[in-house]
Amino acid sequence: MVILHNYWQIQCNKYNLKFRKFVLKLIKIRMKTSLIVFFISIGFLVSGQNNHQFVNVFIGTDGTGHTFPGPSMPFGMVQPGPDNKDFGWNHTSGYQYLDTMLLGFSQTRFSGTGINEMGDVLLLPINPQKGKLKNSYYKHTEIGKVGYYALTKKDDVKVELTCSDRVAFHRYTFPEHEAQVLVDLQHGLRFVFDENNPKGLVLESDVKIENNTTISGYCATQNWVNRKYFFTLTFDQPFSRSTLQERKENEKAPRYLLEFALPENKTLRVKIALSSVSEESAKLNMKTEIPHWDFEQVYQNNQQTWDNYLNRVSIEAAQKQKEIFYTSLYHLFLQPSNIADADGKYRGVDDQIATAPCNAYYSTLSIWDVYRGAFPLLQILAPEKIDGIIQTMLIHHKTKGFLPIWTAWGQDNYCMIGNHAIPMILSAYQHGFRGYDAHEALTAMVETSTISHINSDWELYNQYGYYPYDRLDNESVSRTLESGYDDWCVAVMAGKLGEKEIENTFTKRAGYYKHLFDPETQFFRGKDSKGNWRASFNPLMATSPLNNPGDYTEANAWQYFWTPTQYDIHGVAELLGGKILFTKKLNAFFTTEALNPNKFLGQEAMIGQYAHGNEPSHHIIYLYAYSSEAQKGQKYIHQVINEFHNNTPDGMIGNDDCGQMSAWYVLSTLGFYPVNPANGEFVLGSPQVKEASIHLSNNQTFVIQAKNFSEQAIFNENRYLNGNKIIQPFITYQDIMNGGRLTFEMTIK
Repeated sequence: MVILHNYWQIQCNKYNLKFRKFVLKLIKIRMKTSLIVFFISIGFLVSGQNNHQFVNVFIGTDGTGHTFPGPSMPFGMVQPGPDNKDFGWNHTSGYQYLDTMLLGFSQTRFSGTGINEMGDVLLLPINPQKGKLKNSYYKHTEIGKVGYYALTKKDDVKVELTCSDRVAFHRYTFPEHEAQVLVDLQHGLRFVFDENNPKGLVLESDVKIENNTTISGYCATQNWVNRKYFFTLTFDQPFSRSTLQERKENEKAPRYLLEFALPENKTLRVKIALSSVSEESAKLNMKTEIPHWDFEQVYQNNQQTWDNYLNRVSIEAAQKQKEIFYTSLYHLFLQPSNIADADGKYRGVDDQIATAPCNAYYSTLSIWDVYRGAFPLLQILAPEKIDGIIQTMLIHHKTKGFLPIWTAWGQDNYCMIGNHAIPMILSAYQHGFRGYDAHEALTAMVETSTISHINSDWELYNQYGYYPYDRLDNESVSRTLESGYDDWCVAVMAGKLGEKEIENTFTKRAGYYKHLFDPETQFFRGKDSKGNWRASFNPLMATSPLNNPGDYTEANAWQYFWTPTQYDIHGVAELLGGKILFTKKLNAFFTTEALNPNKFLGQEAMIGQYAHGNEPSHHIIYLYAYSSEAQKGQKYIHQVINEFHNNTPDGMIGNDDCGQMSAWYVLSTLGFYPVNPANGEFVLGSPQVKEASIHLSNNQTFVIQAKNFSEQAIFNENRYLNGNKIIQPFITYQDIMNGGRLTFEMTIK
C-alpha cells in the first residue's frame, strides 16, 4: 500500500503542471460540468500532496513545549539534531530556540517530554583554524524543515542533517581542507545531574576504531532508564589521525578527536546507525536503509514518507492555521518509536533479544499522556500501527508481569501513575482492532490490576476502597481516581468477552472514587486509613511528586475533580446534585482565578483553574456538552485554540508530551475530542476551520463542514451526520471510519 502511494505521489508531482494545463483546456472548451469538477478535484489532491511545506519544526522549541527542530521519520528510531545543553528541565530534548551555544549533534531524543533521556553518539565538526568558536553558531543560518536541519557554526563549518528510520546522515562543509570531528560517546541528555557532583551517565562501553573510516561499539547507560545502545558510524573520507581525549572522573566511554584532509569539495559525510541489539544489527540497518552516500536522496525520501502521513488530513484554512495544524500532525506522528531493527530484532524489557511481530516493537510510549487523545487519533489516521502497539504492550506484560507504564528504548521508567495501557487496549478493541489475542489482553489487564507493582498497591487499594494518604508517600487522590478509570476499562473488556465475574468485580472497583468525595467542600480529598480527611486542604494548591509532594499529580483538587468524568459523568453529576449543579461547578472551574500558577506543577495556559498546559485538564472543556450550557465549552475551545497555540517557536504552552498536546489541537480543530478515550465516542465541540477532510485507509473520506463559519461564528447547536440531525452530543469512531459528512451549523451566539 505504501509503495503504491509513493509511486502515485511521484507521478502526481511529475505531472502536476500537465494536469493543471489540461484542466484549463477542458474549461476553455466547456466540457460537461461534472467532468470539469472531477479533474479540478484531482488537481486539488495533487497540490495537496505536499503538506510537509506547512510544517514549522520550530513550533514548541522556545519555552516549555520541549520539541526539537531536527529531522526524524514518522515513528522513527533516530532523531539527529543539535544539543545546546545536556541537562536541565528546559533542555529535555537537548534544544532551546534562544540558546546559541552548541555541544554538538546527537542522534536520538524525545519530543516534548518533561524529563531528559537519549542524546546518543554526539558529533561536533570543528574548523581547527577557529577552534575557540567551535561551540557557537549563527542563529540566522539555522534552517529546519521536514527531514532536514542545517546551520553554520561561527567557525564557518556548515552542518546539514537528515535521516532514515534507523540511520542519521550528516553532511559537513568546511572552509578549508583541514577538518576535525569530535566523537563523544560519553554524552547524553541527563535526567539527574548535579554540576558540583557529576555522576557518570555511561556505566560501561566497548568501542573500537575498526579502520580509518569506521567506529563501532556499544554503551550501557543509567539515566531515566537503564539501557544499552549499539552503533556504527562511518565517514566517506578517511581520517588521518585519531586522538583519545582525556576522561573526566566517573566517565566510562571514550571521546575521539578525528582529523581529516578533505578533497576539493571540502565536504565530509557521515552516517550513524543505531540498534538496541548489536553492532552487527546497526550495520545491517545502515546497509538496508542507506547503502549509498546520496544525502539528497535520503532527504527527499524522508519528505515523501512524511507526506504519506500528513496528507491524510486536508483543511481549508489560512497559512498560519495550516502551519499550526500540520506541525501538530507532525508532532503526533513522531512517536511511538519503532525500535526493532531492519530484520525485526529488538532488545526487550528483560534485556533479551527477540524478533518482533511484523518487524515492529514500539517504545517512547508516554502512556499517561497519549492514551487521552493521541492514541484515539492515531487509530483514525494511522490504523496500520495500532495492532503493533498493542502487541508490544502484551509482549511487555508477558515478560514483566504487568503492562508498560512509560517506556524508553524498550525499558520502563515507571513515570506517572495509573496503568493506562489498559484503556489503550480497550480503545483498540472497541474500535475493531483484532491483530492480537483478546483473551490474552484481558488477562494482562486483570493481572496488571491485581498483582501489585510499582505505583500500584492493590492490597491497600482494595482494603480501604481508596489509597489512604498516610499509607502512601504522595498522590493518593490522583492514584485512586485514575485507577478507577482503569478499573472501568477492565470491567467493560471483561463484559465484552463474557467474563461476568471479572466484570462485576471491576465495576465495583470503578466506584471507589466516590469514597474520596467530601460533600462539604465538594471535592475529592485525601483521606487517611482511619477515614479522616487531611486537615490542611486548599483546592487551589497544586502538588507534584518531584516539586511539591501531596495528594495530586501535577495538578490540584479542582483539576482532578473531573477525572472520574472520563467514564462516569452521570455519577459525578449525582454527587453534586444534578445537571444544574454540575454546570455550576464547571462554570466555577473556568472562572476561579489561579493564584501564582507554577509551570513546574502543571499550571500553565490557564483559564480559571483549567490548565491547558497539562493533560488532566484536556477533556474538561468537552464536559460542557453534558451540561446545561453547551456553548460555553465551544467558547473556551475557541479561546484555547487562539490564545495558547501559535505558529512561532513559543507557540506551545506546556510540554507536548509525545504528541498529546498536538493531538488535542488537531482533534479540536476538526470539531471533536474523546472525553472517554476507550468508549468509541468523540464528543462534539466546535470546528475551527471551514472544512476539513480525513482521507481514511479504507479509501473513504470523512468531511467536516462548518456552515457559515467565521471568526465571530464560533458556536453551533445543530449538527448533522450524512444529512441526519445528531441528537447525542457525540459521534462514534465507526461513524468517522465509515466516511461521510459531518456538518455543523455555525452561529455567532
